[in-house]
Amino acid sequence: MASDDSFSYSLLAPGPVNIHPDVRQALSLPMIHHRTPEFDKILKKVLQGMKTVFQTAQDVYMLTSTGSGGMEALLVNLMSPGEKVLAIVSGKFGERWAEMAKVFGAEVITYNVPWGEAAEISEVQNLLRQHPDTKLVLCQACETSTAVAHPIREIAEVIHKLPNTLFLVDAITALGAYPLPMDEWHIDGIVAGSQKAFMLPTGMSFVSLSAKAWQHVENAKCPRFYFDLRKEKKANSAGETFYSSNVAVIRGLAVVLDMIEQRGLNALFHDIQRRAEFTRKWGQKLGLKLYAKSPSDSVTALMMPTTIDGQKVRLHLEEKYNITIMGGQDQAKGKIIRIGHMGYIRDAEMVHLLESLGKTLQHFDPHFISDADLIKLVADAKADLEKHS
Repeated sequence: MASDDSFSYSLLAPGPVNIHPDVRQALSLPMIHHRTPEFDKILKKVLQGMKTVFQTAQDVYMLTSTGSGGMEALLVNLMSPGEKVLAIVSGKFGERWAEMAKVFGAEVITYNVPWGEAAEISEVQNLLRQHPDTKLVLCQACETSTAVAHPIREIAEVIHKLPNTLFLVDAITALGAYPLPMDEWHIDGIVAGSQKAFMLPTGMSFVSLSAKAWQHVENAKCPRFYFDLRKEKKANSAGETFYSSNVAVIRGLAVVLDMIEQRGLNALFHDIQRRAEFTRKWGQKLGLKLYAKSPSDSVTALMMPTTIDGQKVRLHLEEKYNITIMGGQDQAKGKIIRIGHMGYIRDAEMVHLLESLGKTLQHFDPHFISDADLIKLVADAKADLEKHS
């Protein structure tokens, strides 16, 4: 980006996301060692601040890995080979977590949810009645590949009543983007990622376990070494991380947490929701339907007309307008585009995206929308955004 007030490139993907200028400044600072009093102060503040975002009294652990590493950490610290795991699979990342559980020897029961739809509470209840010895239930808060938000609170209510079953949530594209209070909703394990609502580069995952979940950690028999949370718990209690700390990203995280502390978590949720509502409203007015029947605020999936390939739309936006969004995956490839609402996004970027998307659709189908209609649509959208600023 050229400056704080203008932009030459817009990263509007579901992650990674645009980084705030203050965070970029922190990331560019000279390196310091992770075993120094200077860094110890930063680490202490960050570990405490993370509890606010997770909305928990439990400790939050920071791992130098992508979100998938955090997903693995939750599994290996809580399960043993041969135990039953109920995996709610509604897209690519549900598939990934189910596959991980199989690799570590779980007996995986799969609840396949049609892409674009959310899990049904009644079906989760039925499967748990059929398999009362289920150890873990896995679900995405937001399935990034479909932009679906699952009913996490309601699923958690069901599982909280089962003393030997734990509910684990992949909140990588959800935590910090909209309410997901870990303690209030009785979620037993959550994983988040640095490159999403935390507005940082890719490279760190954040995990937390409930008190109920910690009762199962010692008895878990899965192999674990780097992702052994017992080591991290002991090190954190002494004011350190067990392995080398990701100093640059943690310093950037300290800046993000300061911003959240100053404005409040609800303000962050409001900003993201506002961008999501703008995209859903004006995307539909442009003539595109929503793909998700239960849309997430963190990412929106818009269906492409049958005559236009979503992959070509994505490429054209990048090459012609310097805007990066994402397309569909697997069965949704070419059929949808996905627009992220997290990170440092200014109103002008959203208007620019709407206008550029309209022109791109015109490029592939000249009859899709007229120039006059697009000009009016963009002007109305801009006025609407200013009205609700």
